[in-house]
Amino acid sequence: MKFIKEFKEFAVKGNMMDMAIGIIIGASFNKVIDVLVKKVFMPPLSLMTDGLNFQNKKYILREAVTNASGEITTQEVAVYYGELLEAFLDFLIVGLTVFIVVKGMNKLRTRSHDTKDKTVTTPKDIELLSKLSDLMEEQNELLKTNSDK
Repeated sequence: MKFIKEFKEFAVKGNMMDMAIGIIIGASFNKVIDVLVKKVFMPPLSLMTDGLNFQNKKYILREAVTNASGEITTQEVAVYYGELLEAFLDFLIVGLTVFIVVKGMNKLRTRSHDTKDKTVTTPKDIELLSKLSDLMEEQNELLKTNSDK
């Protein structure tokens, strides 16, 4: 019974929903990046290299063996390094995009935590902490001047 109660608290707090939303957005983002690499970046790159299709690039370790009737008796063994290049390009684009998004979020967070910057709404908790800090500094100054007398 305690396990079910803990699970309800976990689900209601939003942790599970946040995680589910993140996974859904991540999967969609992966599709966008996949199309971006395969349909936007790779065709011009292929054009610049005389029609080279990176997806089909491979290093053959063993050729396929066919019999007299043309049937393949032994499959080809190859290392598909072109697909690795595409996956690496996917990774670089995802990494760069995440970096730019996080950098922008950090910049917005820094601006929102600056209580003196009135162009951005400061969260109430930060505003209250800032006021409390100012009051404590003021109180310390008063105590210091009173102790000097």
